[in-house]
Amino acid sequence: MKTIEIRRHSIRNKPGPDLSEQGVALARLVGQELGQFDRVVTSPLPRAVQTANAMGFAVDSTEPLIATYGDDVEMECPWPASFADYAAAFRRGGAAFSYARRLAGFYAQLAASLPEGGSALVVNHGGVVELSAVGCLPAADFSALGDYIEYCEGIRLTWQNGQFIALQVLRV
Repeated sequence: MKTIEIRRHSIRNKPGPDLSEQGVALARLVGQELGQFDRVVTSPLPRAVQTANAMGFAVDSTEPLIATYGDDVEMECPWPASFADYAAAFRRGGAAFSYARRLAGFYAQLAASLPEGGSALVVNHGGVVELSAVGCLPAADFSALGDYIEYCEGIRLTWQNGQFIALQVLRV
């Protein structure tokens, strides 16, 4: 069994790209509760990289795919939206469906690259976290998962026998 923990970045100084002092403090606090990871992957945006660093992790790689879902998905399901809202957009088969399937492929490759019993931390963005869950486990009951993911919250995906088998929401 393998796990991928996907977290939203921490609080930033809008409209700037960097975390605020409050954001660094929140990421440090959350990072104290996390275990070790075999791989750490973030969006290339500074707030994602800085969140992983503030959590206490060096970033192994960045992935542009997880930086944003783009205007087409935003038109189908404007952020912020609940897991159920993103699942409904996914089921319509448009841009949200295509993007979530691309995310699922990325996470499947990441899981396959981990050693047995291994884990990865991924830091990305609001909406991307929720669509990651929908893409990896499209048959899940998303109505029970609640509202959108806040700063430093996320999901944990469990991978076994070549597929994702479980999803847990991680609230702060």
